[in-house]
Amino acid sequence: MQPDTTDNIGHIARTFVEARRNGDAVPEFPGDVPATLGEGYKVQDAALLLVEGVVAGWKVGRINPPIDGVDRLTGPIFASQIVDGEDEPVAMPVFAQGFAAAEAEFLLRIGSAPDPSKTQYTMAEARAMVDAVHVGIEIASSPFPGINALGATVTVSDFGNNNGLVIGPDADGWRDGDINAWPVELWINDVRIGAATSATMLDGPFGAVRYLLEHMAARGIALSSGQWVSTGAVTGVHPVAVGDRVEARFDERFAVHCTIKAR
Repeated sequence: MQPDTTDNIGHIARTFVEARRNGDAVPEFPGDVPATLGEGYKVQDAALLLVEGVVAGWKVGRINPPIDGVDRLTGPIFASQIVDGEDEPVAMPVFAQGFAAAEAEFLLRIGSAPDPSKTQYTMAEARAMVDAVHVGIEIASSPFPGINALGATVTVSDFGNNNGLVIGPDADGWRDGDINAWPVELWINDVRIGAATSATMLDGPFGAVRYLLEHMAARGIALSSGQWVSTGAVTGVHPVAVGDRVEARFDERFAVHCTIKAR
């Protein structure tokens, strides 16, 4: 007889939701580590039923090495955690006793709700679903400090390790140019921590959108017009601490800033 994982899934979901709501740390993983990505997403689905916030976007991250051929993961981004960072630097909260990192990312906005019955997309079809591209910073933070160390099934179980999104300027020229070739840099406290291009990220930001469209169709979760897709860490996942100043630079033309504060 196979063990019943229902209680374990519910316990993990409740623990993470309550910790995020109260700003508490989760020193140890609260249960048996999900054995598969599918089990991790069951925890995420259970947690989504426990929160009242509006999901205004989804993060897409890389799984390296892939698990059973799957090389990306997803997690919800709540409207209350998406901020406009185009003008003045904003203060973004992290779990000071948990995991905290900043990532330079291209943020793509879904222009129209996809057909829920459509399960496969070409790159051109995915690109056609996007009506805006901005530069931005994803704040990756979890009450559990070992969220990334234990692997993708654990990352998935706590909302994909997302804790906010800073939306920077419109990435002017994205329709006609190749954003995969744009140089991207991440600076922390005036020190350049990482530099890369999206050409190193599987099939790039639009490939992340294609993956999300197909993944959510398979999970039976409807995507909506206006939702953001945080498409993956271009320069890597860079740890941050309370008080740090973060800047992401794109194509030597665009920049977005934030500071880090305690949750």
